[in-house]
Amino acid sequence: MSPRAGSAGQQTLAFVESPVQLLNVLEWAHAQTLHSHGAPPGGLTLVVLSPIDPMTRGQLRRMAELAREDGHEVRWEEARGGPLAPFQTIGGLSGLLRRAERVVLGDPFSRYVQLLLTITKARDLVVVDDGTATMEFVAQLARGERLVRWHRKGGRPGPRDLIFAPVSSSARRRLTPSQKRRVEIFSSMPMDETLADVTVTANTFAWTRDRFGPPRITKGADMVGTSLVETGVVDGDRYLEAVRSLAKAHGATRYFAHRRESAEKLHRLAVETGLEIVRPDLPLELIARRGPIGRTILSFPSTVVHTLPLALSGTEVRVAVCDIDPAWLTENASPRAQGFLSGVTGTARDVHRLSAVSAV
Repeated sequence: MSPRAGSAGQQTLAFVESPVQLLNVLEWAHAQTLHSHGAPPGGLTLVVLSPIDPMTRGQLRRMAELAREDGHEVRWEEARGGPLAPFQTIGGLSGLLRRAERVVLGDPFSRYVQLLLTITKARDLVVVDDGTATMEFVAQLARGERLVRWHRKGGRPGPRDLIFAPVSSSARRRLTPSQKRRVEIFSSMPMDETLADVTVTANTFAWTRDRFGPPRITKGADMVGTSLVETGVVDGDRYLEAVRSLAKAHGATRYFAHRRESAEKLHRLAVETGLEIVRPDLPLELIARRGPIGRTILSFPSTVVHTLPLALSGTEVRVAVCDIDPAWLTENASPRAQGFLSGVTGTARDVHRLSAVSAV
């Protein structure tokens, strides 16, 4: 066992459900090491609450390999492997949770994580980025609102929401700093609203830059995919036409698929746009830093417009973000969708902002 893994279960316990969350836990651990002038920050056990989606599982396994190479202990949980899996997972983790001095989590909106928070007695809680959702979490925490993902906000709570409401409320209270509990947000996202007692630490992607690159830069442009169609925010036909117009205008040749994009949508994109569809085996920040990568990266409003400029700092790569036209939104999109997406773009640093392309 590595020195850093040590008695990890009794020290720091991290829960991740996506490759980006795992990446940001590694960034947080690296920042802790730098802050302590090279001394290990204590044992870290990474608990992967594995999803069912094959692409996400593949990226998580690759990220778990990197975590082990860094000396961290990784515990893989088939947390969704059947009706009894949640009970078995939570039961198996309860001892670790009660002994943990610090708990790190990537998705405070996750019902799984909220259940686990009701068990822990840790005095230190750390929330690392789960993409742009972190911006909404911080704002909701500051306002004392119930925790609801931004693309669902404005809709009526369903039966499962009502049943789970007491657990969600308990999790929100535990994520609120008090005399008994310290709360840290480790993020690369802009924070307009924060609680006075919450510690906010900047994620600069130092681990990513130290571990990979600098990349070989090609002359062309690459495009970053988004799951806005899959989450019901953007109309599929409008999205396809916007991708086609953007790729033609900027000479893009590759399309890096989001891990949640459907196979049917990606096949249609390949056929109708001529773009080469790339399914990354790691989060895009690492793919871009490892290279080769286009001199221009085109994106719609998403996490990467905040993270890629940091990961690619010191290179000549330009990140360009295209606004979402309100006409692309579906009838079922949250009333907050347009404002939230505009905020994602407007608060991004070191990116070139493009006007919404025509998608008729």
